[in-house]
Amino acid sequence: MTQKKKDALVAPGPARGGLSEARVAGYLRRHPDFFTRHADVLAAMTPPARWQGDRVVDMQRFILERLRDEVDSLRACAQEIIETSRSNLSSQTRAHAAVLAMLAAGDFEHMVRVVNDDLPLLLDVDVVAIGFETGSRPVAGVDGADVRRFADGTVDHLLGGADQDVVLVRDMTDDGTVFAAAAGLVRSAALARLRPNPTTPVGLLALGSRKRAFHPGQGTELIRFMARMLECCVHGWREKPA
Repeated sequence: MTQKKKDALVAPGPARGGLSEARVAGYLRRHPDFFTRHADVLAAMTPPARWQGDRVVDMQRFILERLRDEVDSLRACAQEIIETSRSNLSSQTRAHAAVLAMLAAGDFEHMVRVVNDDLPLLLDVDVVAIGFETGSRPVAGVDGADVRRFADGTVDHLLGGADQDVVLVRDMTDDGTVFAAAAGLVRSAALARLRPNPTTPVGLLALGSRKRAFHPGQGTELIRFMARMLECCVHGWREKPA
């Protein structure tokens, strides 16, 4: 049987945009590798049922539909992994830039300006604050107009215990103790302990955002890294001879 006769056996069906079902069928017969080269088109096709009747279950169709759902799920998971990797890389780059800015500070006063003015831009947050448990009296070397003063035990209270170094808060409630005048702006926060040494009291590095940027379950490695670098800088300046 010639190709034209085979094509003629297919019911033409209604034309859509000048293209009939018979012409589509004829094209596919002349190009049997079409679906090999366009697997995405084949995946969108509805497979025919092998059996007819209400009391018969077509297992082939069931399996194909299940496999199609699994492929869609895997595709969505792959896209999520790609987006998460991009986000993590961006966060890592921002954290490294923040650490380099802190290391470039020549003294404590310069570092405080970097924390308050530069880190919000570098880390894409709204406010960054630093403070120490100095009580009501200033402690030479860790004092300044933009440095928060905390009562003894404040850092442990904010972090939820002496064994906690970092805490992420989804809904931050601050009476001004941490973020001062910006307290009403902050919706979520990351709080990190600055560990003490013999000459420096315990401190706190606080990142605040007006968005839900922080929440429990996120990784805290980069925030820990920034806090460790900051406390090393502070300890180094405190230990320098006057």
